[in-house]
Amino acid sequence: MPGAKYLLSQRKARQTSTIAFVLLPENLVRTSFSFSLPLQPQFYDPVEPVDFEGLLMTHLNSLDVQLAQDLGDFTDDDLDVVFTPKECRTLQPSLPEEGVELDPHVRDCVQTYIREWLIVNRKNQGSPEICGFKKTGSRKDFHKTLPKQTFESETLECSEPTAQPGPRHLNVLCDVSGKGPVTACDFDLRSLQPDKRLENLLEQVSAEDFEKQNEEARRTNRQAELFALYPSVDEEDAVEIRPVPECPKEHLGNRILVKLLTLKFEIEIEPLFASIALYDVKERKKISENFHCDLNSDQFKGFLRAHTPSVAASSQARSAVFSVTYPSSDIYLVVKIEKVLQQGEIGDCAEPYLVIKESDGGKSKEKIEKLKLQAESFCQRLGKYRMPFAWAPISLSSFFNVSTLEREVTDVDSVVGRSSVGERRTLAQSRRLSERALSLEENGVGSNFKTSTLSVSSFFKQEGDRLSDEDLFKFLADYKRSSSLQRRVKSIPGLLRLEISTAPEIISCCLTPEMLPVKPFPENRTRPHKEILEFPTREVYVPHTVYRNLLYVYPQRLNFVNKLASARNITIKIQFMCGEDASSAMPVIFGKSSGPEFLQEVYTAVTYHNKSPDFYEEVKIKLPAKLTVNHHLLFTFYHISCQQKQGASVETLLGYSWLPILLNERLQTGSYCLPVALEKLPPNYSMHSAEKVPLQNPPIKWAEGHKGVFNIEVQAVSSVHTQDNHLEKFFTLCHSLESQVTFPIRVLDQKISEMALEHELKLSIICLNSSRLEPLVLFLHLVLDKLFQLSVQPMVIAGQTANFSQFAFESVVAIANSLHNSKDLSKDQHGRNCLLASYVHYVFRLPELQRDVPKSGAPTALPDPRYHTYGRTSAAAVSSKLLQARVMSSSNPDLAGTHSAADEEVKNVMSSKVKSMAQHVHNMDKRDSFRRTRFSDRFMDDITTIVNVVTSEIAALLVKPQKENEQAEKMNISLAFFLYDLLSLMDRGFVFNLIRHYCNQLSAKLNNLPTLISMRLEFLRILCSHEHYLNLNLFFMNADTAPTSPCPSISSQNSSSCSSFQDQKIASMFDLTSEYRQQHFLTGLLFTELAAALDAEVEGISKVQRKAVSAIHSLLSSHDLDPRCVKPEVKVKIAALYLPLVGIILDALPQLCDFTGVDTRRYRTSGSDEEQEGAGAINQNVALAIAGNNFNLKTSGIVLSSLPYKQYNMLNADTTRNLMICFLWIMKNADQSLIRKWIADLPSMQLNRILDLLFICVLCFEYKGKQNSDKVSTQVLQKSRDVKARLEEALLRGEGARGEMMRRRAPGNDRFPGLNENLRWKKEQTHWRQANEKLDKTKAELDQEALISGNLATEAHLIILDMQENIIQASSALDCKDSLLGGVLRVLVNSLNCDQSTTYLTHCFATLRALIAKFGDLLFEEEVEQCFDLCHQVLHHCSSSMDVTRSQACATLYLLMRFSFGATSNFARVKMQVTMSLASLVGRAPDFNEEHLRRSLRTILAYSEEDTAMQMTPFPTQVEELLCNLNSILYDTVKMREFQEDPEMLMDLMYRIAKSYQASPDLRLTWLQNMAEKHTKKKCYTEAAMCLVHAAALVAEYLSMLEDHSYLPVGSVSFQNISSNVLEESVVSDDTLSPDEDGVCAGQYFTESGLVGLLEQAAELFSTGGLYETVNEVYKLVIPILEAHREFRKLTLTHSKLQRAFDSIVNKDHKRMFGTYFRVGFFGSKFGDLDEQEFVYKEPAITKLPEISHRLEAFYGQCFGAEFVEVIKDSTPVDKTKLDPNKAYIQITFVEPYFDEYEMKDRVTYFEKNFNLRRFMYTTPFTLAGRPRGELHEQHRRNTVLTTMHAFPYIKTRISVIQKEEFVLTPIEVAIEDMKKKTLQLAVAINQEPPDPKMLQMVLQGSVGATVNQGPLEVAQVFLAEIPADPKLYRHHNKLRLCFKEFIMRCGEAVEKNKRLITADQREYQQELKKNYSKLKENLRPMIERKIPELYKPIFRVESQKRDSFHRSSFRKCETQLSQGS
Repeated sequence: MPGAKYLLSQRKARQTSTIAFVLLPENLVRTSFSFSLPLQPQFYDPVEPVDFEGLLMTHLNSLDVQLAQDLGDFTDDDLDVVFTPKECRTLQPSLPEEGVELDPHVRDCVQTYIREWLIVNRKNQGSPEICGFKKTGSRKDFHKTLPKQTFESETLECSEPTAQPGPRHLNVLCDVSGKGPVTACDFDLRSLQPDKRLENLLEQVSAEDFEKQNEEARRTNRQAELFALYPSVDEEDAVEIRPVPECPKEHLGNRILVKLLTLKFEIEIEPLFASIALYDVKERKKISENFHCDLNSDQFKGFLRAHTPSVAASSQARSAVFSVTYPSSDIYLVVKIEKVLQQGEIGDCAEPYLVIKESDGGKSKEKIEKLKLQAESFCQRLGKYRMPFAWAPISLSSFFNVSTLEREVTDVDSVVGRSSVGERRTLAQSRRLSERALSLEENGVGSNFKTSTLSVSSFFKQEGDRLSDEDLFKFLADYKRSSSLQRRVKSIPGLLRLEISTAPEIISCCLTPEMLPVKPFPENRTRPHKEILEFPTREVYVPHTVYRNLLYVYPQRLNFVNKLASARNITIKIQFMCGEDASSAMPVIFGKSSGPEFLQEVYTAVTYHNKSPDFYEEVKIKLPAKLTVNHHLLFTFYHISCQQKQGASVETLLGYSWLPILLNERLQTGSYCLPVALEKLPPNYSMHSAEKVPLQNPPIKWAEGHKGVFNIEVQAVSSVHTQDNHLEKFFTLCHSLESQVTFPIRVLDQKISEMALEHELKLSIICLNSSRLEPLVLFLHLVLDKLFQLSVQPMVIAGQTANFSQFAFESVVAIANSLHNSKDLSKDQHGRNCLLASYVHYVFRLPELQRDVPKSGAPTALPDPRYHTYGRTSAAAVSSKLLQARVMSSSNPDLAGTHSAADEEVKNVMSSKVKSMAQHVHNMDKRDSFRRTRFSDRFMDDITTIVNVVTSEIAALLVKPQKENEQAEKMNISLAFFLYDLLSLMDRGFVFNLIRHYCNQLSAKLNNLPTLISMRLEFLRILCSHEHYLNLNLFFMNADTAPTSPCPSISSQNSSSCSSFQDQKIASMFDLTSEYRQQHFLTGLLFTELAAALDAEVEGISKVQRKAVSAIHSLLSSHDLDPRCVKPEVKVKIAALYLPLVGIILDALPQLCDFTGVDTRRYRTSGSDEEQEGAGAINQNVALAIAGNNFNLKTSGIVLSSLPYKQYNMLNADTTRNLMICFLWIMKNADQSLIRKWIADLPSMQLNRILDLLFICVLCFEYKGKQNSDKVSTQVLQKSRDVKARLEEALLRGEGARGEMMRRRAPGNDRFPGLNENLRWKKEQTHWRQANEKLDKTKAELDQEALISGNLATEAHLIILDMQENIIQASSALDCKDSLLGGVLRVLVNSLNCDQSTTYLTHCFATLRALIAKFGDLLFEEEVEQCFDLCHQVLHHCSSSMDVTRSQACATLYLLMRFSFGATSNFARVKMQVTMSLASLVGRAPDFNEEHLRRSLRTILAYSEEDTAMQMTPFPTQVEELLCNLNSILYDTVKMREFQEDPEMLMDLMYRIAKSYQASPDLRLTWLQNMAEKHTKKKCYTEAAMCLVHAAALVAEYLSMLEDHSYLPVGSVSFQNISSNVLEESVVSDDTLSPDEDGVCAGQYFTESGLVGLLEQAAELFSTGGLYETVNEVYKLVIPILEAHREFRKLTLTHSKLQRAFDSIVNKDHKRMFGTYFRVGFFGSKFGDLDEQEFVYKEPAITKLPEISHRLEAFYGQCFGAEFVEVIKDSTPVDKTKLDPNKAYIQITFVEPYFDEYEMKDRVTYFEKNFNLRRFMYTTPFTLAGRPRGELHEQHRRNTVLTTMHAFPYIKTRISVIQKEEFVLTPIEVAIEDMKKKTLQLAVAINQEPPDPKMLQMVLQGSVGATVNQGPLEVAQVFLAEIPADPKLYRHHNKLRLCFKEFIMRCGEAVEKNKRLITADQREYQQELKKNYSKLKENLRPMIERKIPELYKPIFRVESQKRDSFHRSSFRKCETQLSQGS
């Protein structure tokens, strides 16, 4: 049975999972916890498991056979041994040449490379189609089977009309007089067409039938697999899988395809030959073999016909596939061009190419023909010799640059080394690099590496003395640095075109480096591609898998300087000889282009007249598989005569040299400097090396006296020759044991006798680990095979049995350890060494102990005891080794790597152990035998020992001080996988006991609970992923079907006829009882871990909780998607197995994430983001919250008093969601009648818990909509949504069951628990909410995700609905109906509040109607709040654009009215609730559609007209009256729509609507809240707060009428300190409704908690708006109420908020910004009512005049057309007669708050000067001549003071002006004001603390600076120089004089103060200031000291009235004078 979802996902990929082991390290909890918890829960110890095999034997017959078959047979094994042929790239596998007797070693190697893989497969892997469900992305066609769910939010988005451009008509508000709503119905509802009515709505049906019909409807078209709709488990949490290791295969790096297209020079006179190879400049290494290519025309090929005996097809290739494992930008493709040897230096031969051009014609043509003839002649003579000609480098940095290869390089690194610590790539991934990273996909996108055609237009001439690779690297380095090379070396113009691209994965017609055809290889293709062998720059750690045996010979340098004169044009003939006579040359040298495939000899290129030439030749040789001492390389040196001399031969022999291939039976490679013999070589020369030839007779004549003169390098690329001494010795000794050899045998340079063999072999086994890592890895498979052979097979040496098993085993462990610890080797995601993993998986097999073992398929008669030997050996060895490892690690904690060694040992031993057990069972055909007898007791004891040792090792690691957690985790996982495999092979009861021992042992040794649970959980998650998990848990034997059993625990569950016992039994099915844990062992353990994790209260437990939940989620998910579990009866059984989970979830209720604070979007908007921000209602969840309020005035039934008060560890949103989906799955699939029985017996407290759980589920699975990527990014952090959430917090915090839980949850928890996750969970949601995870999804992907999540939301909510129906039906008989009904309604209403599909809504409304019909009376009597919310939701859906939803909602609303009328005259209340709901909807919902709602009202009217039963009652008339009322409210809405664009107008309208409901407090309250909502959206927090203060005052008025409590505010009077405007809420007697009247003031706000809620929201908003002082005033009203109710927690919270407010005042006082005010006047008939109206607008702080001007101009420009709107720029009074009547004029002026002097005494602080403002002033300068500005003596000023109707801040942002006063100042009065202002500025600057020198200097400069125009001195000279002639001005003159006196005094103080503040560099500046000041003082002194004597005599009587700072008389006098003057 597939246990966990991951299994499914990997089924296809993983044909086996036998032997892999390590869990992802990062998944495991690695926290160091600060304290440990020795107290484990009492239920934590595992119980004794049932005797599984015994039970099966007893009960198999009585079981449901069909079920057992469906889920896989029991007796069969899960493991299958399969031989899989190796995949071979080539048509024929690479094999040695035929007909040769091979060495044992070569034979073994070849055998290893071609034999089949042996894989142990798991059966029942399941069909491939369910793999698809792992990832949402891979559900290829699953979504096509889903029905499209229709969500209104999405239909609205589609049908969004486009905004119409062009001017719109401005709608003008008519004046509102009288009471009642703003309008009358503007048309009759009856003129509309009603929607289709539901049939049978009015028929009398019994409640039971109604419910039955609903249930049948709900059961149809349901989604079978819930988990198919749910996103898969997060990778991190998925149960661990053992990935199938990558199959070992030949290493290929990044492959590039290079095609040579053309090679041309200016003149074409002779054949040229190209060869290309790759060079890495940085590493100074040639990194590929040569590719030879012939691009000559047939004519030139003809020149050489005499020298080409045959042309093989393979030699015609023009394209090569290069492989680069380590890409770098230093790689060059070097093209070398050779020509046929001719007389002359290279430069002479190149000369024609430089000077002649074919295009020149004439003489050039003749020259070319001549040259061609010449060429033909030397080709015929010297055609087989070549000379260097030119070369060209091509940088591949653009292909291999770091940026394009970043991904590739990191991938490669992990294959071949240096993988960084953080990387967890599998070998598979990195290996695929060659195919993926650089693969050109069909569409040409696949990679950054594009096909490009390169042209090389100039070649560098080869320099005869600089041909070596060393020189080449110098050239390349220079070339890379600069172009200096071009200047130094001659360039030959030419053209080489080549095409470079990424090699496709499959290349047709391609040859390997050994010339083997690669699949696919079509027959008819002539020109093949060639794969070019790579010589990687660093080691590549990939074991050999193909036979390859190549030798490369590089002649480098020859020094014949002192040799005879004849040696000038030297070539070397190179041959591979198998003997000494000339015929022994073997045809094993690979040919070049256009020639035979293999040659017997090859000649190096000739450098003309050079006695010590360099060579660059590469000779590639195919080594024979069997090498003997006779094989050697023969070098023959010749001088070539280029000139044709009569009778002379072309070649002159110069000498010989040779190199034996074997030395001490080992391949010779490396660099050599060989001597050259000048004469014929003696016989048997090849038996010795050239340097050490014994003396001959006659003696050999040597060049340079036997000194080395010939340098050569030999390299082998071989998968047969190890080229490592330790490996060589080990293999040789092993073969000497296996085959008949004669002793002593020779190993390297020592001889070993038979006696010494055992000792030497043991030594070589021990030394294996010392060999270099690369050869060890290359030959890893063979080495390990040999070691396992030795560990099992007793060897006979010299007649004695030698036992190597201990040594061999330790060597395996040591090798595993060094591979594991090597930094260069990659690990898979479990930290497992990839090489070992793939070896065990594919290669490892039980060693064949004798040649006659029958084939694996054939039956054997008797069990073979050999395998027991093997098992025993390894088991004993493991235990001892592990104990040793433990001793080592304990005794030496510094020993690095000990643990990883132990871990690697454990893994490898366990994996190989399981594989060998599987093979053992397979070979012995024991699958039929009973599991108990399959293995011996001794073997089972060994297994127990291993498990115990490993467990104690894990515990030891975990309690160590240095906490080696990671190591322990890996071993833990290895152990789990081991037991997992044993479950498939051994007695399952035995394995269960091993698991129990493991659990007990860990519990006993670990005292840190999170670590303990984490380890056990990780262990169990692996075991639970077993395919037969369900069978292992005996899931078909549930409590109700459990057969009688000898085991007492099971028999105790026997059914009994006693019903109470039956009930008790049902209840116990939902609990984790010990019987359950015994019978369903693994599930019981898993649930135990989950319960313990959820129950724990220690630090660091949350990660463990998440892991536990994920494990169960994975399991359920896999059952749900398993094709074997499709049948409903199977799912019922599985659900029954998981019933205890329900109990665990209910207990964890307080820990679940609370989604109410998470995302309370109420209405989906289709508008702008800004609109979306506030789309949720401020207090929408109030209905849910107030259900049980804090003051216990009306308690609700849903209070979880059962929950003890304790600190719970909260689960995050994702974990909660995973737990919830499990709960829903069980509820969906469990037997429904069982669920009902269970519910019927539950106490009401538990039922309420279930309802709370369902409530959370509703929010948890709300449909989030298909988001487009822009929205996602903007919506992640929305300031206002958080603000809103904080506001809601005030009301929601203490209300209802959730509130109760919140309060219990955390002491002093001052946040709504959902809120503290408000931002974080958005992040966590990413993989659940579509489109948040990546913003670049395609539309199709988004649509598909939306389709799936829409179906998930619908299915989840339907399961919740089913549950509610179950509760209603089960509880019908119960007494607690009323409280339950409230709970059910709460859940239903909440689900209607979410975005739902039409499918769900149809069923939900049907359920609601059934509820109304069944419990109508209760509903209207008890559930007042729920009823209001119900009305609200139903009405909201009545305005739906979906016909289906509308018709359902109308029917429900009509029934609601009808039943409320039938019930005890409760219709008035319902009427009130519906009206208020509508008002609330109208104000808040941005997507609200009044047309749809009107249509719905018409439908309801139709129902009432068609309802014959009600016609005789007053009901129809009351309905009509109500509908008419609703229609009139709708009219207001239409108005509001029209003003949507004009915020001020919109608020005015809402204000008027609210005012019109003065007599209807509920509705006024609703509209005030609507206004608050709108303000919040626009970030006008202060105004929003004021709306709520007004609302609170309204509530206070009515509360004071109802109750007389001293702690309550006395109506609105108490609110005066907050705002003087609030008095308008006071209730005037004549229009008051009595609050006792039915349906009036029944809303949830007209309670003390409602009042507190409103005030707390207001305080929050004031705080957000920065009015901290007001927060204090608000809380002054709240605190007495809280004190009266002893709400100390809330008081704590309140005082902490007050503290924050006061702190803010202290810290931010002057930094706060309050509003900016503007006077706006409207002129022109276009404005209608607004014409000649003036308003004061409050704008956000620091709004500049142009901003508001632009905003209003743009807005009204849109309304009337831009050409008709004009802004009047000045503030002078407007003369209407001069205005254009067709235009609209707006006059905007900045105004400042204005206070009388007496007011300033009270307004001390900055806040007081900006709060409660009613008077504003602006000034207008003018002169009598009509200009605004003039000379000082003619400058007048008009001050205008405006008084507004209300004080700012108010509930709107513009207030009309009701009074306007103007004062004119004469020039001298203007001067007085200016001087006062200047003096004040100086005073402020002087007294500022801390002092601000810059500010002070600025003010001083403006006062005493010499250049101040119209400065103080000029003012004094104009007004004080003369005593005025007019006596009326004497007082002003005197006043100005006194102003100057004070001014000059302040200047003096300022100068002094500045002196103290300046720095040294400002001394001069200070001197200047002082000088200016003295000068000013001098100039002013005479004027200041002159007094007017007449002043002391009274001239005329002054009136005592004063106005502001000026005497009114003076104004009047001035005004009269002006008027007379004019």
